Amino acid sequence: MLTFTIITCTYNAAAEIERTLESVRTQTYPNIQHVIIDGASTDGTVKMIQDYQERCAYKDRSRSIMAISAKDHGLYDAMNKGLALTDGDYLVFLNAGDTLHSEDTIAKIADQLTTCYKDKGEMPGVVYGKTDIVDDEGRFLHARRLKAPEKLTWRSFMNGMLVCHQAFYAKASIARQIKYNLKYRFSADVDWCIRVMKETEERHLPLHNTHLTLCNYLEGGMSVKNHRASLIERFRIMAKHYGIVQTSMMHLWFCVRRNGR
Repeated sequence: MLTFTIITCTYNAAAEIERTLESVRTQTYPNIQHVIIDGASTDGTVKMIQDYQERCAYKDRSRSIMAISAKDHGLYDAMNKGLALTDGDYLVFLNAGDTLHSEDTIAKIADQLTTCYKDKGEMPGVVYGKTDIVDDEGRFLHARRLKAPEKLTWRSFMNGMLVCHQAFYAKASIARQIKYNLKYRFSADVDWCIRVMKETEERHLPLHNTHLTLCNYLEGGMSVKNHRASLIERFRIMAKHYGIVQTSMMHLWFCVRRNGR
């Protein structure tokens, strides 16, 4: 049976963390490892995580929950710590305020993978799907504007981050070898996803489209709050992977399209 690792990074997230923890706790699929990396919160987040560990230990001993709380060097440093602790077959990042779309999200993914690839040897290098945007209360606002393509490749992200990070499940044996680049403060997730997909292609593994809505993403993430700096970083990342000429032409087209609306 496939095992999934969910990595949650937190810092002073008491206002948002509860629904994220409950989303994982109530999954119908049993083989889930939950790795929680807290940056030494002081607002009650750590106590909420400890309570969550106790509830899960009482309810379901098949779940593995690992939580650490210590100072770090930001979100992407925390994500790298989470990668190092992963022992599942697939991993996904689900941060405070974000939730899995439904109680059977992981079960549906596992069923698809088992059904589609049981006789094909290697499992996909990346599994992906759609995303809904929710408000601070977890209420649905709208589907994510950028849509996951029918067939995703590492070149697809030239058109923007078409798959939300929280709907991007990476094969752990690949992901553990690819660390987040800490020189990027706001968009290291874009760079990481591209490098994971590049490695997937090098290994001749497929990328699997679930055609499912996999996560509810909290509106107003870090890159939104630091929009200008994030855009500059994304340009640098895209230029690194796709070349400065193609990246410049694509950004010019974005500007023309936006002004033409």
